[in-house]
Amino acid sequence: MNADILKHLVDTPLAKAIGWSLFHSLWEGAVVAIALLAALWMLRSSRARYLAACLAMLAIVAGFIGTLLIVQQGANLKADAFDLTIPPAPPGDGLSLRNQFASLSASEVLPWLAPFWLAGVIFFHLRGLAGWIAARRLSSRGVCRAPEPWQQALIEIRSRIRLSKPVTLLESSLAEVPVVVRYLRPAILLPVGMLAGMPASQVEAILLHELAHIRRHDYLVNLFQTVAEGFLFYHPAVWWISGVIRAERENCCDDLVVAANGNAPEYAAALTALEQSRWAAHDAALAATGGNLMKRIRRLLYPRENPRPALTPVVSAGILAIAAALALTAWQSPPPVPDSPSQAWLDNEVAYIITDAERSAFRNLQSEAERAQFVEQFWLRRDPTPDTIENEFKEEHYRRMGYANAQFGSRTGIPGWKTDRGRIYITFGPPDAIDSHPSTEEWRYRFIERIGNDVTIEFVDPDGSGEFHMSRDPH
Repeated sequence: MNADILKHLVDTPLAKAIGWSLFHSLWEGAVVAIALLAALWMLRSSRARYLAACLAMLAIVAGFIGTLLIVQQGANLKADAFDLTIPPAPPGDGLSLRNQFASLSASEVLPWLAPFWLAGVIFFHLRGLAGWIAARRLSSRGVCRAPEPWQQALIEIRSRIRLSKPVTLLESSLAEVPVVVRYLRPAILLPVGMLAGMPASQVEAILLHELAHIRRHDYLVNLFQTVAEGFLFYHPAVWWISGVIRAERENCCDDLVVAANGNAPEYAAALTALEQSRWAAHDAALAATGGNLMKRIRRLLYPRENPRPALTPVVSAGILAIAAALALTAWQSPPPVPDSPSQAWLDNEVAYIITDAERSAFRNLQSEAERAQFVEQFWLRRDPTPDTIENEFKEEHYRRMGYANAQFGSRTGIPGWKTDRGRIYITFGPPDAIDSHPSTEEWRYRFIERIGNDVTIEFVDPDGSGEFHMSRDPH
């Protein structure tokens, strides 16, 4: 991609919103993961644990989307605000490379995460699409309808668990373990020879497990889960929560099998036989050997043991979020500039016209000589006639400062440049018309750059103290 096009895309409000949303999602996801960890330590029921993990995944996705909308709305409001924005100086104008880098703030760097995040989203969703296509092919290649007695047995098992949706039972020469494919017209694929090579009771238990996936609509949850992983692929907490969902999903189906046939050891023996021909099922398919099979077998044989979640992914997510927050805080808090004439210049004289990038760069300068050079370059960049001795922009700015201090100072000692009228006057210059009353003033501008035509700004002094406050946004 052309560098100019990429720079243009990064400069958009959407890219800024995505960058900040990605950052905030780190600590949001860590908080959700810690909450889920606490829930898993208290809950014993596989259904409750599964629901808690699904809600955790939904919370992270909702948090990301909500943050994106809030930040995007804030970015739009900020873009529409009437604060004057002057383009930053071009790279190299009086600033060393070190100071140029130091002038970068998180708000300038985070938007660059957006294109890389988008590339990752595309990659993971293409991978998921490839898995879905492979699962579709698995149900149409090298398959044949299972013998009729087993078709009737499947119908009887469906009625036992109150599943009304028709399900096709197929034997596959490609599948190595039982697997469910498709949602609208679900099919159970069994490896060729399994029906004849395993005891009928164990085959029925495996079929019960696969039908449980269909009855519970696990295919839809798995689809949502895959989409969430694609959008939040960078977050370790998301992958940990996703693993919990998959493990508890299999546990829920195992519990349904045991409740239906009442023979946990025999079902555990069936799973053990499947482990010998284990196959890495596609994410788009739901296999009987999903999750950690040995943990499932142990859980069936020793149901009193409450499995404990692994701490490492959650701790990693927490450390990642805390480190990112600390790094951003340190980044956004440059060392203070000691009291000096240049500090007074920054805080008092150019407070309304200096850009955020320039302010950050100034605060990172180490010596008074560097700050003096910065001040000189600051005015040179704004000189409309650099070939002449006079700097009309600088002269007009200080004329406005003097007028504001003389006309708008409050009776309580607030200098005029700090008042609302002084700020507007310094930023936009004298209004084209003023409608003045004892307690209100309306300033009218025929045109303000980046705002529009016929702008009216209202100031009010309800208590007659002489301190007028702006009450009406120009929009």
